[in-house]
Amino acid sequence: MEDWRGFAEQMARLARDLLAQESVNGTLERISSSATELVEGCDAAGILILRGGRVRSLAPTDQVVADSDELQGRVGEGPCFDAARTSRGQRQFRIADFTREARRWPKYVPEARKLGLGSMMGFLLFTEDEDLGALNLYSFRPGAFTEASETAGWLLASHAAVAFSSARTHAQLEQAIDTRHTIGEAMGILMGRHRLTEDQAFAALRRYSQDHNVKLREVARRVCEKGGLA
Repeated sequence: MEDWRGFAEQMARLARDLLAQESVNGTLERISSSATELVEGCDAAGILILRGGRVRSLAPTDQVVADSDELQGRVGEGPCFDAARTSRGQRQFRIADFTREARRWPKYVPEARKLGLGSMMGFLLFTEDEDLGALNLYSFRPGAFTEASETAGWLLASHAAVAFSSARTHAQLEQAIDTRHTIGEAMGILMGRHRLTEDQAFAALRRYSQDHNVKLREVARRVCEKGGLA
């Protein structure tokens, strides 16, 4: 990449754009689409996360991304799979040419070639506090990614990790506020209907939650919808 000044200006605009997104999904989709716009050689991109050993493919720009993520999860290996589960050591991986034998991922590479992939890179998305998954960049051409591409991908992943973490924290805060409001509304319904005190109303919600193995916010939502506990 020759115009690093232009790239820096694009990254600055992207940073503002990511913070302006209104949802976690919107943030992830913007991250993926920006990879195809900013990283030379990138034809498709997406984010792979691991939860309980299971792979999830988020915001893929092309079906081949989801197919590759599913393949890595199924065979238990691959650059992005490794990046997503690695909290120490190497934080980025690259397969320069899928047409050559890759000793490191002997199960993944031959099957990935059948998907039409030529080369790929994986970058761990991380902050000081947590590992979030891996940003996957794919090309349909062998040898498409250069050292400059790798640097650009790493810079993008650094911005993306901060934006992803911020969006998720904001969404969790909004959910917590909404849950608190719903519980308060449900308590008010029980207090008015059964002449309960605030403590008694909350205890009734909590007891129902424990007895029926239903989350407290779901119990509160049902009370708000039905006007009381079943």
